[in-house]
Amino acid sequence: MSLSKQNTQAKFEGSSAYVATADLKLAVNAALTLQRPLLIKGEPGTGKTMLAEEVATALNRRLLQWHIKSTTKAQQGLYEYDAVSRLRDSQLGEEKVKHIENYILRGVLWQAFEADEPVVLLIDEIDKADIEFPNDLLRELDRMEFYCYETRQTIKARQRPLVIITSNNEKELPDAFLRRCFFHYIRFPDKETMQQIVNVHFPQLKKEMLANALQTFYGVRELPGLKKKPSTSELLDWLKLLLAEDISPQVLKSQDENKVIPPLVGALLKNEQDLHLFERLIFMAKHNR
Repeated sequence: MSLSKQNTQAKFEGSSAYVATADLKLAVNAALTLQRPLLIKGEPGTGKTMLAEEVATALNRRLLQWHIKSTTKAQQGLYEYDAVSRLRDSQLGEEKVKHIENYILRGVLWQAFEADEPVVLLIDEIDKADIEFPNDLLRELDRMEFYCYETRQTIKARQRPLVIITSNNEKELPDAFLRRCFFHYIRFPDKETMQQIVNVHFPQLKKEMLANALQTFYGVRELPGLKKKPSTSELLDWLKLLLAEDISPQVLKSQDENKVIPPLVGALLKNEQDLHLFERLIFMAKHNR
């Protein structure tokens, strides 16, 4: 089946484990329709990686993940030739050295291209790699094929994968790369959306505890001069700790009056500068009443 004739009718409608806003669902479905990579940006901890997992589950597709590091090269996503192992095996007189394909390590793009059914391919945190990394993948992601020089064969995608690329905006991505993607920015959830997210993870959480926790959480996020604002994942960690320690909702309610530091604040504030800033603001609030 040619890539142009694939069934593109599959739609992402969200899932019970992931609260997807209407515009995010539209973005996923736009990428499916256009058959282009979906580039997702947003603050760390806003569920970019989890989105790929939930899309794969919802569309009943296999998920292939490529987590990018500062040392990752584009070639690793295609394949690597293990010349060292071949040399060692030749010295040992191994029969398999006669066939070079025995020493080709297939990368995630190769795996995605040769899959019999369309998959979801996650390229996670692409901005961690060298600036040339996105450019080095332009042709492969655009044409859905690449050439293996060692085996002298062209690897073409049997089914076009849904490619989801995440970025934390640590580096600017090249314009040529951006032109080939459908872009969506995940805005930080408002209180109503955040309440839905929390309800997915903690359905038994009492309304008073949730209301007070969200009031405290957003109060911390709005502190002026904060170096690192707490994320959604850190809110969920904090709630888990509050429940484990059986913290009373009334203890959190006192935060509205800037009286004390929230319990287990280390789940929300992750460096000493932000903690000291918070302590100073509370101190000033106490003495200015």
